[in-house]
Amino acid sequence: MSKGAASISIILAAIFGFFIGVVAGGKWTGGEGTPATEAAATGANQEDSTRIPVGNSPVNGPNSALVTIIEFSDFECPFCSRVEDTMRQIHERYGNKVRVVWKNAPLPFHQNAEPAARASVAAHRQGKFWQMHRLMFQNQRELTQPNFERWATEIGCNLERFRADMNSPQTAQEVAADKALAERLSAQGTPNFFINGTNLVGAQPLERFTAVIDQVLARAETLQPRNRVYAQMVDSPVAAPEEPQRPRQPEQPRQELDPNTVYNVPVGTSPVLGAMDALVTVVVFSDFECPFCARVEPALATLRERYGRDIRFVWKHMPLPFHQKAGPASEATQEAFAQQSHAGFWRFHDRLFVENRPADILERPSLERIAQELGLNMARFRAALDNHTHNATIEADKTLATAIAANGTPHFFINGHRLVGAQPVDRFAAVVDTALAEARAKVASGTPRARVYQELTSSGANAPVYQNNPTPAPGAAAQPEAPNPNRVYTIRPGTRSPFRGGATARVVIEHFSDYQCPFCTRVNPALEEIARTYGDRVKIVWRDYPLPFHSGAMPAAMAAREAHAQQGNAGYWRFHDALFTGQSELGGEGARAFLERTAQAQGLNMERFRAALDNNTHQQAIRDDMAALDASGAEAGTPASFINGRFISGAQPFAEFQRVIDQVLAAR
Repeated sequence: MSKGAASISIILAAIFGFFIGVVAGGKWTGGEGTPATEAAATGANQEDSTRIPVGNSPVNGPNSALVTIIEFSDFECPFCSRVEDTMRQIHERYGNKVRVVWKNAPLPFHQNAEPAARASVAAHRQGKFWQMHRLMFQNQRELTQPNFERWATEIGCNLERFRADMNSPQTAQEVAADKALAERLSAQGTPNFFINGTNLVGAQPLERFTAVIDQVLARAETLQPRNRVYAQMVDSPVAAPEEPQRPRQPEQPRQELDPNTVYNVPVGTSPVLGAMDALVTVVVFSDFECPFCARVEPALATLRERYGRDIRFVWKHMPLPFHQKAGPASEATQEAFAQQSHAGFWRFHDRLFVENRPADILERPSLERIAQELGLNMARFRAALDNHTHNATIEADKTLATAIAANGTPHFFINGHRLVGAQPVDRFAAVVDTALAEARAKVASGTPRARVYQELTSSGANAPVYQNNPTPAPGAAAQPEAPNPNRVYTIRPGTRSPFRGGATARVVIEHFSDYQCPFCTRVNPALEEIARTYGDRVKIVWRDYPLPFHSGAMPAAMAAREAHAQQGNAGYWRFHDALFTGQSELGGEGARAFLERTAQAQGLNMERFRAALDNNTHQQAIRDDMAALDASGAEAGTPASFINGRFISGAQPFAEFQRVIDQVLAAR
């Protein structure tokens, strides 16, 4: 072969190798699921934007599409799952005019979302992102490493390469880059969309998406050159059309904690810093991974200097469930306490909350290094962490926090008076000064210093105390009082009611709801969190209570019941999720069509489905549910939940459900 021919061969081989490398690496601009020929045939590829770049992210749709939807999403988020059917309908409606670009935005309180994001990147590198994406959303409650690997094998990934890519620093950097982009764009929460730069937030119904897309597309079709449409519109996005006004339901009264209540918070055997006969006791519920807990430490140090032996601090562990490193850090400090008493705990505490602490301070090697430097017995220390020796102590602190509604960290009780958050030192001082004056009055009347805290708090509250509802204005209807937290109601069982969780669970939640009620939508994330947190220990039973002024609520309830009749609990909850996602479609003329479309998409027998709605097949079971709530004696609207008979009114946060569930579990 001549030198010239050899040179040409080398150049051709290099070009071919580059082409193969790009395709194999998942960087082909046609995107997965969109062949290169299709992208080329439909026009020139869009130039990227520097403000909201497509980059090498997974793409569904041709890169020549005039409309680009950047989707920031989380594989563990139930709302992200619900919007996927809407995205499918968008593709069906707009075809090659729209492409969807996936960006990972795993939320910090979804423990499995970050590994799932890395697994999706690893699948993307082998051209299998959308297959993995589908399996993750179909099995959203089973996002575990063994399943990621099993699914990777099922969709044809090289498993060894998948594992290496999933655990590589580059993969973590890609996910972090997506999250950083979301932060720069103030895209808080998931799902979050940018349609040629126009922001749309949440699992909106199809009509809301189409209203934006139609407006964006109309402008895009006027722009030249065609390959600059995306970049131009991102730099100058169209304003989103106004969201249609919906009839407002009266706001339910919120329960606000009474700021004047004194709580009985026992010191117990917890670590204490300060004189045992201090006049003011500050009980601190804190988390070593919480940035606000770290931020408040200088204020607490100032209080120690200012009040000397008149103040003491008591530590209670409250590692939050979405802080994966907080639990081991609590275990480490508790072992320091076990070996070196109060001083050992606080020395370890100070090392973890050191100013400008390094990012790896809570990692196992750092915990062991600190333990060694503090002179702990390392064999005992490692065994304590490996065997979770102090887990019962930490759980007891968390149970105490839940019982008195110490939700979130840091949380303080100053001689029983609640103070929440990383407050400035002056805010602490105001509460401490009041508590100190009260304590000194006790001493003046003959109470020994060492008994002041007990005297002031022993008759305090052991459960959250809420403010009384305000007095209504003349002529206005009085608001109902908060439900009695100690009353146990009797709820008649339903007729083959749908449920999730353990069939024989010790804790049963009878949840009365209405598919058209906006407050019922708001409580759904709390129910999702209950299912994730407690698993088969809790059974969540759905009870229908369609309100008479919601015209679409009864048909929706009957439709969901038919889904249950045909497909069991799994089919019921799929239909349930779809109804809440499309809640805005339940009240109009197209409500029946929406129900039928949903039933068909979920594979129901349509002849049986239509007959069930036409013949009101499930109406009696629904009316039995309504009668059960009416007969309970509870002053309830929707949503209304009964945890082993204990009433929770309205769309309360997860922490309120958790408080009652934990009380019920502890009492049995």
